[in-house]
Amino acid sequence: MKFSEQWLREWVNPGIDSEALAEQLTMAGLEVDAHEAVAGEFSGVVVAEIIAAERHPDAEKLQVCSVSDGSGEQLQIVCGAANARSGIKVPLAKVGAVLPGNFKIKKAKLRGVESFGMLCAEQELGMAEQSDGLMELADSAPVGTDIREYLGLDDKLIELGLTPNRADCLSLRGIAREVAVLNKLTFGEGAQPAVAAEIDDTFPVTISAGEDCPRYVGRVIKGVDVSAPSPLWLQEKLRRSGLRSIDAIVDVTNFVLLELGQPMHAFDLDTLEGGIEVRKAKPGEELQLLDEQTLELREDSLVIADQSRALALAGIMGGLASSVTDQTQNLFLEAAFFAPDMIAGRARSYGLHTDSSHRFERGVDFLLAERAIERASQLIIDICGGQPGPSCVVDGAALPTPASILLREQRIEKMLGMALPETEVTAILEGLGLGVERVAEGWQVKAPSWRFDIAIEVDLLEELARVYGYNRLPVRPLQSTLEIVPRPESRRPQAQLRQQMVARGFQEAITYSFIDPAMHAMLSETGEAIELMNPISADMAVMRDSLLPGLLKTAQYNSKRQQPRQRLFEVGLRFTGKGEGEQIPTLAALVTGRREPEKWSSDTSLVDFFDLKGELEALLANAAGDIRFERAAFKALHPGQSAAVSCDGKVVGRIGALHPSVQKALDLANPVYVFEIDLGVLTGRRVPEFTPLSKFPEVRRDLAVIVPRETAAQDVLDSVKLAAGGQLVNLKLFDIYEGKGIDPERKSLGLGLTYRDSSRTLNEEEVNQSVEAVVEALQQGFGASLRN
Repeated sequence: MKFSEQWLREWVNPGIDSEALAEQLTMAGLEVDAHEAVAGEFSGVVVAEIIAAERHPDAEKLQVCSVSDGSGEQLQIVCGAANARSGIKVPLAKVGAVLPGNFKIKKAKLRGVESFGMLCAEQELGMAEQSDGLMELADSAPVGTDIREYLGLDDKLIELGLTPNRADCLSLRGIAREVAVLNKLTFGEGAQPAVAAEIDDTFPVTISAGEDCPRYVGRVIKGVDVSAPSPLWLQEKLRRSGLRSIDAIVDVTNFVLLELGQPMHAFDLDTLEGGIEVRKAKPGEELQLLDEQTLELREDSLVIADQSRALALAGIMGGLASSVTDQTQNLFLEAAFFAPDMIAGRARSYGLHTDSSHRFERGVDFLLAERAIERASQLIIDICGGQPGPSCVVDGAALPTPASILLREQRIEKMLGMALPETEVTAILEGLGLGVERVAEGWQVKAPSWRFDIAIEVDLLEELARVYGYNRLPVRPLQSTLEIVPRPESRRPQAQLRQQMVARGFQEAITYSFIDPAMHAMLSETGEAIELMNPISADMAVMRDSLLPGLLKTAQYNSKRQQPRQRLFEVGLRFTGKGEGEQIPTLAALVTGRREPEKWSSDTSLVDFFDLKGELEALLANAAGDIRFERAAFKALHPGQSAAVSCDGKVVGRIGALHPSVQKALDLANPVYVFEIDLGVLTGRRVPEFTPLSKFPEVRRDLAVIVPRETAAQDVLDSVKLAAGGQLVNLKLFDIYEGKGIDPERKSLGLGLTYRDSSRTLNEEEVNQSVEAVVEALQQGFGASLRN
C-alpha cells in the first residue's frame, strides 16, 4: 500500500515528523518498506504558459517557444518536446534554477538560437522514472506560482509491506484509524451524506449466488460528461499512490478504492441488457477483460452478467464490452461485498492479480459498499455532472457475523507480562473501532466489520501489545507452573520409532501431502481422490491416500542419481474418503538394491520380501494386539509377494513387492519392497511382565508334516498351538521344502515344538500324548501326513 503523507494528514494529523511517523507505523506492525520524497530536490521552477511555439529554423525536432512566467515579460525557450504548443501551462526552470542531481539552468544557445530557461517534464523534476513529453498543468494553474507550492511537492511517499491479515489497512481510512489510536487522537470520519436522487431510473439486480455475494449496491447516473478532466488534486493523489490518471470515471473509482478500501466498477449503462445478475459462469462462457485478453471461464467462477452475457469477473476485473468509453453518457455504478473464500485463488488461477482481487481475497468491510457508492456518486457528479438515480441495495445472503470475544483481565498480565490500566485497554480497543463492554472477568469485545483477522482472545492481546508498544513491554523470562505429565509405558513416542528405524539403517524422508493424479491412479486401492481446489501445480492436485507415492518418487529420484541401494521411511498423514474424510497417521518404508552396504566382505545379494518383513516384525515385536500376516492382493503390489497386516482381526497395513508394471513405469532397475502400517499400532505396546524361570528341563520334538501346497503356514501353527496344550512354550517353523520326493501339489513343513512345566519335569508319556494330539489335529484340519 503506497500513499501520500499529506493525504494521510488530511484524515489525521499527529504532532510528529515524517521519520517518527514511519517508525511508529513499523513498530505497530505496519512495516514501512519505503519512505521517500514525491519529487526530487529542485528550486526556481514556476508555472508558465506557452504563448507561441514555432519551428526552429535549423532543427526539425526543436521549437522556439515564447513563454510567460508571470513577470510581465516573455521568455524565449528552445524546447524539443513533441507536445510543446501554444496555450498549455507547463513547469519552467528559469535561469539560475537547480534541478535534481544539482543540474543548474543557465542561459544557452541551441543551434544558434538563445534559450533563457528550460521547460520541464515529470522525469526532469524527479517525479517519474520516465516521461513522454512536457508535464501539462491544469488551465487554472496560476502563472508564476512556484511549482512546489502549486503541486504540494513538499510531501513524502510511504509504502507499507502489509501482512495478509491487515486488509483493513489497504486504504487511507484504515491507516488513519491506526495513526489516530497510536497517537491517542480522535478518529472521526463522519457520516457520508446520501446523494439525493434526481431521477427515478434504476437497473434491476438479482443475486443467484448469494453465499458468494451477500451484498450488491448499484446506482444509475445519467448524462455524465466523460470528457471532463480529473481535477489536479485527484490526479496527484492517484499518482502518489502509484496509479496513473485514465479518465474521470475510472479515476473516481480508483480514488474510492484507495481512500475507503472498497473496489468499485462503472458500466456503460447503454451496453447492458435486461438487468444485472450475480451468478456462476456457464459452461464454455467467455469474457474479454479490460486488458483485452479473453478468458474461458470455469463454472466455479463468479461473474457479473446481464441477460445475454458475462460482463465482469466478480471482484477481479471488468469486461471490455461494457466498459466506460469516450462515448459513454449513462453509467451503472456498482459496489459489492464478495466473500473472501470465493475470491481467494480465483485471480491467480487465471494468471491475474488486481487491486480489487488483492483486497477482496483478504476481506473488505462488508458494510462499506453503501458508503462507497455515495462517495463515488458525489465525486462523479461534481466532476462530470449527471443526474443520479436512487441507490439500490440487494442482499444475496446473510452478511458475516462479527466475532464476540471475551478478553480476560488476568490473561493480559499473563501473556503480556504486565497489567494494563482499565482505561487504557478500553481506549485502545475502542480506538480501533471495536465494541467494548465491561464484564466481571474483563471485557466483552465485538470485532468491527472491517477486521476479519480478529476472532479469538489472543488476537485482542496482540492488538493491545502492538498499540501499547512492543518496546514498552517488560523484558523478563516467562514463568509458569509446570506439571509433570505421566508417560505410560504402554505408549511408544514417535521419536522412538524414528530412532529405531534410523538405527536399523533407514533414512527418513519427508514428502508432500499433495501428489500427482497419475500416481494416485496407479497406486490407490480405492481410486477415490480428494482434489485440491487451488493446487500448487498440475502434478500436485490431489491429496495422498498412501505414503507410498512420495517414497517411490524419492526412490526414483535417487535411482537416477546412481543410488541403487535405498532404505527409506516416512511418518506422516494419509487422507481417505471424501466430504468430511479422515486423516490417518501412518508409517511407511521402502527397500531396494543390495541387502548390505557395498564392501569387500559383504553379501552381494539383493533384498527380498522377507528382509522387509523382518524389519516390520522388529517394529511390531511388542505390539499390544495379536499381529498376523495374511496373504492378500493389492493393486500396487506383486500378486504373489504381498500380505495384509492385521491386529486383533482388523487390517492395519500392507507389505509386499512393488508390482512389476509399476516398477517398470517408474523406471526402477531393482525390485522394490514396501510396507505401510497405521501408526497407532506401533505406538501402542505391551508392558513387559516378569515370568519366573523354570528350574526344570524342557523337551523338544521336531515334526515334518506334508500339507497341501496352498495351505498357509500360519494356519498350521495356529492349529498346533491349539492342540498341543498349555505345556507348549515355544513353536518354530524351521523348514519349508518343496521338490524331489514330495508330491508337486504338496509341501513339507518342519516344526519344532518345545515343552516345559514350571513345577515339575515332564515325562515321556505326556509329551507323546501332546504330539499325537497335534498330528491328529493336522490330519483332520489339513489332511496332513508325517514325512518319512
